[in-house]
This record gives sequence, structure tokens and C-alpha cells, in this order.
Amino acid sequence: MQRVFIAVGSNLGEKIDSCKEAINQIAGLCEIVKISSLYETEPVGNENQPNFINCVAEINTDLSPHELLKRLNLIEEKLGRVRDEKWGPRTIDLDIIFYNDLVMRDNNLIIPHPRAHLRRFVLEPLCEIAPEFIHPEFNLSVSELLTKIEDDKKVIKLDKPFTFSQQ
Repeated sequence: MQRVFIAVGSNLGEKIDSCKEAINQIAGLCEIVKISSLYETEPVGNENQPNFINCVAEINTDLSPHELLKRLNLIEEKLGRVRDEKWGPRTIDLDIIFYNDLVMRDNNLIIPHPRAHLRRFVLEPLCEIAPEFIHPEFNLSVSELLTKIEDDKKVIKLDKPFTFSQQ
């Protein structure tokens, strides 16, 4: 089994419901180990769009990185994701942040996620569930990366319980 972290985000429609449904769909593919709280976050890149709801899930999976990506893309498609604008609004966004300590780069997939260490909306929820996890390229823990981040976007932890159904 591989220890994997997936970032989940939505800023269109019923954002919280979309995140929860994505987690439920992921639970049908693999074992959910932990899920962070939900966070409301300001958009990055294209700032002229609604705020996001974000969280991070830790999973155990036997799927290869490419197969996992394929399955995550199918979940996005099922939940109405349309890819027509880079960093644009979306019903759901599922990104592989870490896949154990794997470092890989090809035309379809980069692991670790190339901008995760720069994004407060990824590091804060990730630090909540795995502060000790070591970034395989920087040899720093998630909590250390969070102390060094320059991203000043607001990331607000919501006071809503997160539930899902492990299938």
C-alpha cells in the first residue's frame, strides 16, 4: 500500500457537498486514512473568482500514480469539472500532492505536486493531518514548509464536521 495525499477543492456550486462527494468517491477506490478539516480559501492565480473550499485526504492505495490520476480525473468529470480555463473556477479539483516519497516528472504527472510547497491552502490542511511528512525533494517536514511559506492568502478553518462513508 502506498501512502498518498490528495488535495480536494471546489469553488462552484455546492462547494462543501462537492468536496464531500469527491471524498466519498475516493473512498470507493482506496482506503481513506485521514481527512483534514474543511477550509475556506482565497483563490490563487486567477483571483477574480469565488473563494474555495479545500481539504486534504490521506489515503492508502495499491493504484499506480498514473492509474490513480486517471481515476481522480474520472471523479472530477462525474462531478461536473470542466477544464476550459487554467486556474479558473471549478466544481471540483483533485490533485495528488505526495505519493509516498516518490519523485517523478513526465508529460502527464508531476509528483510531488510542483506548487504544493508554495500554497497555504494545501499546506495548512496537510499540516493538520500529517505535519511530520517529509517533502521528498526539499527534505523538510510539512510543518517546516508551512513556517517558510510566503503565501499570504487567507485560509480559514471551518467549524463543520467532515463525514464520509468508507465503502
